[in-house]
Amino acid sequence: MSKEMLDTLLSRRTVREYTDRKIEKEDLDKILEAGMRASNCGNMQLYSTIVTRKQENKDALCKLHFGQPMVKNADVVLTVCADVNRFHKYCEIRNAKPSYNNFLWFQVSTIDATICSQAMVTAAETLGIGACYLGTVTYMAKPIAELLNLPKHVVPVTTITLGYPATMPELTERLPLEAVVHDEQYQDYTSEDLERLYEDFEKLPQIQKYIKESKQENLAKVFTEVRYPEKDSLTFSKAYMDFAKEQDMM
Repeated sequence: MSKEMLDTLLSRRTVREYTDRKIEKEDLDKILEAGMRASNCGNMQLYSTIVTRKQENKDALCKLHFGQPMVKNADVVLTVCADVNRFHKYCEIRNAKPSYNNFLWFQVSTIDATICSQAMVTAAETLGIGACYLGTVTYMAKPIAELLNLPKHVVPVTTITLGYPATMPELTERLPLEAVVHDEQYQDYTSEDLERLYEDFEKLPQIQKYIKESKQENLAKVFTEVRYPEKDSLTFSKAYMDFAKEQDMM
């Protein structure tokens, strides 16, 4: 790995504000090819990417992503999907019986789509193009699938907005490496471990500001009471699972 590539990975930022500069087709093709070259199970490539550039379609997608402005303001929106449809049809025309519409292959195709997504984001960033992941695609999978005309056996996994940065945000805070890396075997966390691992993180000015704006007493309550409360999690979990079943992916 080159030093430039390593620097890109270690300094990546989520970019939500973009200039009017267009991404050249040649560069977009490089980004898409980087995703295609990513590792995947059995070289089956159980994913598809929908490229959205027309403004009316970005506006329509924006409404389904709860009005997040980066969707309509980005030059390119990528919706990356777990897709066993193509491989099923390939098997059928070769007189081979496909059996990939089950939970295992939903998981495999989701992982493949995720690896593809990160490869595309890394490629974009090496070209000076900013990117933002949108998790709301899983909240609104069914209407997004209807808008993008996704057939059976295809489920959206993530959305990525791409554009040249109008502003470059600060590097996002992260926990120390020891919080997420385990040597040889998983070492479960004691209360003392968690206090130590989160102490500096919780004291960061941006985290304190975040807690204050959310009107909560600590960061954990920001997540459980404001950002991802149980009621919403259960509602969207059911909707996503129901849609995956409807798409015959389970």
